[in-house]
Amino acid sequence: MVKRTGIALLIAATGLVPAAASPSGHRHEDHGLRLNQLQTIGTHNSYHVEAPDQEKALRASVDPQAAASLEYGHSPLPRQLEQEGIRQIELDVYADPEGGLYAEPLIRALTGQGPYDPVMREPGFKVLHIQDVDYHSTCLTLTSCLTEIKQWSDGNRGHVPIAVLLELKDEPLSLPGVPYETVVPVPWDAALMDRLDAQIRSLFPRRSLITPDDVRGSRPTLESAVLDGGWPTVRVSRGRTMFLMENDGDYRTTYLRGHPSLKGRVLFTHATPGQPDAAFLEENDPTGENGRRIADEVRRGYLVRTRADADTVEARTGDTTRRDAALASGAQWVSTDYPAPGTADRFGTDYVVSLPGDAIVRCNPVSAPSRCVPPRAP
Repeated sequence: MVKRTGIALLIAATGLVPAAASPSGHRHEDHGLRLNQLQTIGTHNSYHVEAPDQEKALRASVDPQAAASLEYGHSPLPRQLEQEGIRQIELDVYADPEGGLYAEPLIRALTGQGPYDPVMREPGFKVLHIQDVDYHSTCLTLTSCLTEIKQWSDGNRGHVPIAVLLELKDEPLSLPGVPYETVVPVPWDAALMDRLDAQIRSLFPRRSLITPDDVRGSRPTLESAVLDGGWPTVRVSRGRTMFLMENDGDYRTTYLRGHPSLKGRVLFTHATPGQPDAAFLEENDPTGENGRRIADEVRRGYLVRTRADADTVEARTGDTTRRDAALASGAQWVSTDYPAPGTADRFGTDYVVSLPGDAIVRCNPVSAPSRCVPPRAP
């Protein structure tokens, strides 16, 4: 029989697992800390690549303000995860069941460029910002984007959870005064949403996901679980990925149909407090009264995503008011277009969004226990 020291007896009494015995390889600072008690940095339109000069010039001739708002770009997803410490990714997803719908972007033809990537002729979900106008992406298909995330996750077992925010897009494009037809996207319906769930499950095994069923457990609704401390611990969540739907309204209603409180679904929906599926909330403006509302929602147990900047405004001015409000609000995911030093240099400012000490994750300033020890990262 192994003789126990006083420290070992104390560990056994408290239920904490020492580093050597921890299956995740992380020390006991994770014990008891829950997913909603963290804060990390995310990126907005994480796939987005800035257009070449000829496309930028054409867009500026039509709408200079809109063109300026698109002057940002991101590193490939694995680099964001590995070198920039990003733990929330955002992807815009278009359905293309027959293939080829987005294979010949209008602005590409108007600027005399050659054929686009042949992968865009294949059936499947595509990742881009605005059809025909702003289509450049570091990963052109949902399969390729998610494969990059999964491969990084597999190579960094024990990472703090990754959140993937999906915006389902199908809005027609209106270009007043432009005498050209644009692509009309395929509308999202229940069948396509089922296919989306299946696509995610085909790439992410059950053990690598955090789903609404995991959080709800035996409680009557997802919201009741969230308000009763139902989020899993950091220790249990390490190495896993969760998926969120940015859309609300009819998209949410369709996704919920036949799945009360998201039973059997993969995505957490963008809901509002008081709804049975309310677990994830999107509050893009963290300033003023909005910041106080976010803090209240975080205290109650919801997961919230907010934005530190938008439309290149903060990067051009260097104004950190919105960034600072976002971090102070307690929103678990603070999204930015400028997650690395130097990304705003082109505008003559040093604007950047990061956690204190350039940490990958920190104890949530609103919801974490007062004696919280920051979890280790990757």
